[in-house]
Amino acid sequence: MAEMFVEKFRSLVPQYLDDAWDPEDGLTEDDLDDALDEAGVEIPQALREFYLALGGCEDLMEAYYFVWDPEELEIEDGYLLFMEDEEEQYVWGIREDHLDIPDPIVHRRHNVSGSWKSEEGTFSEYMLDMFSWVFDELEPELED
Repeated sequence: MAEMFVEKFRSLVPQYLDDAWDPEDGLTEDDLDDALDEAGVEIPQALREFYLALGGCEDLMEAYYFVWDPEELEIEDGYLLFMEDEEEQYVWGIREDHLDIPDPIVHRRHNVSGSWKSEEGTFSEYMLDMFSWVFDELEPELED
């Protein structure tokens, strides 16, 4: 399948980290496939390309929220879980029955109530918006 998102994700390294993208910022196809086999999950194309582009870039994988390493991915409550906040109040996921969609909608679960809510954006939209929020809007507040 043709890469649809990998260049957008790679562009986040120079945009937010002031450095050129390097192959070490991403995972290799073999490493990703091995990790997914270990986790026993299938992932949508956009998430796959995210890991290929940024799966080795700790500065982005742990920028405010924590994107799980691919071997840590799991399905719970009918959702593929892929990210959580520092306080573990929320977890983000993709509906299990939407994993065959190249760029599916992201949902967020409040861990205390167990309720899921749509973030009303696809994985690629959500992640690009999240990094913009973290680096463009939130970071100046954190520096003060």
